[in-house]
Amino acid sequence: MAVSNNLTALLNFVALMCSIPIISAGIWLASKPDNDCIRWLRWPLVFIGLAFLLVTLTGFVGAYWKKEGLLGVYLVCMFILIVLLLVVLVLAFVVTRPNGAYASPGMGFHEYRLEGFSSWLRDHVTSSDNWGGIRACLADSQTCPKLNQRFISAADFFAAHLSPVQSGCCKPPMICGLQYSSPTTWVGPPNAAIDPDCVIWNNDPSQLCYNCNSCKAGLLGNLRHEWRKVNVVLIVTVVVLIWVYMIACSAYKNAQTEELFRKYKQGWA
Repeated sequence: MAVSNNLTALLNFVALMCSIPIISAGIWLASKPDNDCIRWLRWPLVFIGLAFLLVTLTGFVGAYWKKEGLLGVYLVCMFILIVLLLVVLVLAFVVTRPNGAYASPGMGFHEYRLEGFSSWLRDHVTSSDNWGGIRACLADSQTCPKLNQRFISAADFFAAHLSPVQSGCCKPPMICGLQYSSPTTWVGPPNAAIDPDCVIWNNDPSQLCYNCNSCKAGLLGNLRHEWRKVNVVLIVTVVVLIWVYMIACSAYKNAQTEELFRKYKQGWA
């Protein structure tokens, strides 16, 4: 029984270490300016990581004080959290697989089409019910005004690697044929027949292209880029946690069997 408890304590330590990259990935996502405008996407990973932390602490207590009931609770909660993490991982992988980015000839940045992203993201992030608040948040941020400080000449701007949000929200689509004056000021008659966003564009700093489909696509492009990075961390973490859970279940089962034989022998003694 002591060996099984020591093994469980070691496995709990590994699981505890696994909670750190989950929490760190959640904090990294929450720190991104675009996620500040999508509040419901900011903290799920942090909460899951904290839940893993609390569950592993429960497992430590159960192993140290030989509380089989706590160890049983620990295994059940670990199973639920691993399944929840798998659901988040699969959902994030599926909805971020489509990519609406396309190259703009002669430019250092990509542009983005809303139709190129998954319908789930479009429905849950850029729908008319949600976009009003997100649009206001983006307009209040410094995402676009900062470009005026970074770039002076048109050549520097066109060669820049803009983020998806900067590309979609801070300038009109290049296909509109407007002439560069500054990163957030473009002049000339728009080619409305090519793209409706060309008419929506406005040089007013509070308007710009925040109501454009290209801005919605740019926001989804940012989310996709960030979550694809997080998915790598989650895949490694889930593999380790499943391995830890399987060994912990085996150790718990062996401990139960040893305890049963011990009581059986005592009954015959």
